[in-house]
Amino acid sequence: MTEIEKLTAGSRNFFLIAGPCVVEGRDITLRIAHEIHDICADLDIPFCFKASYRKANRSSLHSFTGIGDEQALDVLRAVKEELNVPIVTDIHANNEAAWAAQVADILQIPAFLCRQTDLLVAAAKTGRTVNIKKGQFMSPESMRNAVEKVREAGNSNVMLTERGTMFGYQDLVVDFRGVKAMQENRCPVVLDCTHSLQQPNQPSGVTSGRPDLIEIIAKAGVATGFDGLFMETHPEPAKALSDGSNMLPLQELKPLLTKLIRIRQSIL
Repeated sequence: MTEIEKLTAGSRNFFLIAGPCVVEGRDITLRIAHEIHDICADLDIPFCFKASYRKANRSSLHSFTGIGDEQALDVLRAVKEELNVPIVTDIHANNEAAWAAQVADILQIPAFLCRQTDLLVAAAKTGRTVNIKKGQFMSPESMRNAVEKVREAGNSNVMLTERGTMFGYQDLVVDFRGVKAMQENRCPVVLDCTHSLQQPNQPSGVTSGRPDLIEIIAKAGVATGFDGLFMETHPEPAKALSDGSNMLPLQELKPLLTKLIRIRQSIL
């Protein structure tokens, strides 16, 4: 059974991709993973743990990028072994695909790289599921080409993630009409409820965000039929080493998911 089949079969709920933005260390990463796992098990939500082993797209040269690639992948391996959950992590270059695939079950293509043919093909050839984030500059319809690149490389296990569209220089908006267009590619479509609320390109060199709107975006996503939700979460977002400005506080995750399940059940 593929990862996509595991996520979309056997539960009446949406699936959840969640975790911190980046691996900050072993103890904090395992703590977050265990808490999300227990919440999802209690609510019968299929769960993938997400954390980047390295962040390549940073506003400032001085922004945190990671604890070291091998060390971070070892932490993700520990999460996988302890909890038996699929692992999602970003890759940024062709030569990272096979290496990250030794641990990750789902290779995620960052939004700014969704047109990079060689990267998509390298990810596809690992045989792992490929989750392509829709570029902030791409229409939902144009993502068909990215899906076809993965499939024509011999891999039918592909997903798409909506993460907002640039609105002016420093804001993003979600066009909920896009879910229908992307689902016409016959693949699961995920809504990134946290990155969609970023306010990028700030003069300070640190991306801002609107975490107060996460619940609104997530509710709309479930109501409009997204197959899965993506949320970055942290016990103390203000102290997170990356993307803290748009993360969901971990203690708010279960109450939010409980509300979202009620919406999901009402539209089935």
